[in-house]
Amino acid sequence: MSETIDLWIIIVALGVGSFGLRFAFLGLVGDRAMPEWLLRHLRYTAVAVIPALVAPLVVWPSATGGEPDATRLAAAAAAFATGYFTKNVFAAMGVGATVLVSLSLLL
Repeated sequence: MSETIDLWIIIVALGVGSFGLRFAFLGLVGDRAMPEWLLRHLRYTAVAVIPALVAPLVVWPSATGGEPDATRLAAAAAAFATGYFTKNVFAAMGVGATVLVSLSLLL
């Protein structure tokens, strides 16, 4: 019984914390103009978060038991090169997926 209470306390605390973070930006600052330096830094949020989410899946994939896989590394390299040269996210995702599926079928 105490495990259930502890679990609900954690869920409620995380919910309140999440609401508080969102409210701080939307409720308190949402109607004011943000300083230019802050807006400049916020532009790089996605550029920092997306590689942090993708890198562990490429370098230490759970499908291979945490061992680096040449297929995934090649697909990531192809997606990176395509994105770098074309500046098109959809083209990079398409090329990366195509290389991943193609090499998975061939190897």
